[in-house]
Amino acid sequence: MVGMVVGSMVGAGVFSLPGRFAQETGVGGALIAWAVAGTGMLMLALVFQRLAVRRPDLDSGVYAYAKAGFGQYTGFLSAIGFWASACVGNVTYWVLIMSTMGALWPALGAGDTLLAAVLSTAGLWAFYFLVRRGVREAALLNRIVTAAKVVPILVFVVLALFFFDPGVFADNLGGAAYAGSLFDQVAGTMLITVFVFLGIEAASVYSRHARRREDVGRATVLGFLGVFAVFASVTIVSYGIMPMGEIAELRQPSMAGVLEHAVGPWGTAFVSAGLIVSVLGAYLAWTLMAAEVLHVAARNDDMPRFLKRTAPGDVPTSALLMSTLLSQAVLVITMFSENAFNFALDLTSALSLIPFLLAAGFAVRSALAATTTQAPGPAPFGQRRAVQLVVPVAATLYSLFLLYAAGPGFLLLSFLLYAPATALYVLARREQGRRAFTRPELVLCVLVVLGAAAAVLALATGSIAL
Repeated sequence: MVGMVVGSMVGAGVFSLPGRFAQETGVGGALIAWAVAGTGMLMLALVFQRLAVRRPDLDSGVYAYAKAGFGQYTGFLSAIGFWASACVGNVTYWVLIMSTMGALWPALGAGDTLLAAVLSTAGLWAFYFLVRRGVREAALLNRIVTAAKVVPILVFVVLALFFFDPGVFADNLGGAAYAGSLFDQVAGTMLITVFVFLGIEAASVYSRHARRREDVGRATVLGFLGVFAVFASVTIVSYGIMPMGEIAELRQPSMAGVLEHAVGPWGTAFVSAGLIVSVLGAYLAWTLMAAEVLHVAARNDDMPRFLKRTAPGDVPTSALLMSTLLSQAVLVITMFSENAFNFALDLTSALSLIPFLLAAGFAVRSALAATTTQAPGPAPFGQRRAVQLVVPVAATLYSLFLLYAAGPGFLLLSFLLYAPATALYVLARREQGRRAFTRPELVLCVLVVLGAAAAVLALATGSIAL
């Protein structure tokens, strides 16, 4: 399970950190951003840890927590959001691979050309057939790749420290002239920090496979702490190699450009090889998780029955096919975006925010319920309501801040997925012979449809650009 957490988080994002951070902030803002993101994500990790132990009856964490806390339709939307985030995130991997190869093969461009899309499509479906061979075989391959991909990232940090220039680092402290206020700099980095930490819930998603429920929480926290140290190091040491403005102009993966500046052309080849191994491993982990969420929701009658189908090897075949088809559709859309990688990355992060917020909100409700059912008399310090509420309330506030930092654009785009996906919910309810919506759910459904209409209008008027 630690392998699933690390394998899911260490993917495309870490190789793009130097450039994405340099586009927004200097050293000071980066340190604050990592402190905020690290603390907030630790709170979410602790939320998943506590809920795994407190509610062992709930499998496929993020979706199940939303359903238990806020109703069936809300849980369905959380499942769709998390699933879509995983599928869109997989597209970023193929875009980054093609962009990396584009340095040697210009026809691939920045991963957004027709040839890049054709090759990405071939890779997309090759992995589909690989995972169909069996979940256990895919998980074993993921563990091997996870060990292999961490090595080049650690080598990058060591080499960057060896060539570290204190003068360059000092010049980058306050940020370049194009950076805004310190608050704006920090807020501008939040979506990239969300993206690189996606996967923190991996052990929770696969909780039904755990031998002991305690292992779910331990794997989440251990995986997070190790990956956080690596991500923050990659970002900060880069500011000691090149001026911030030059890092911001590097093509992705920007880590390759930073290392090339320090050690010469072989640095690009080294990082590029590490990136391909890393990305393919993360892609495998996220493909498994995307299919798992749909499959578990179908088993709980929140998705149509056809998504329950499995093949030998515990493979949810219909859910896997549906996940691959969504990734294929988003891959086509990226060809028309201004910056394919950044578009897919930011959309991936935005789609995950509502599921995270709902999970944190459920943790608040669970903590309140636990403290109101205690035996009479003074409670031990660790069981007092105020103490029990610290972690879930902090995780909720962090999730709300992320929604603010993301801005309305990508959140509106997410409604373009939620609205048509609601047809799956209606179909599942009809298969059970039940009414599609309760009155509160109908109100929520109307709001989702209005959000989708607003997104279409914003795209038509140019208020939102791909």
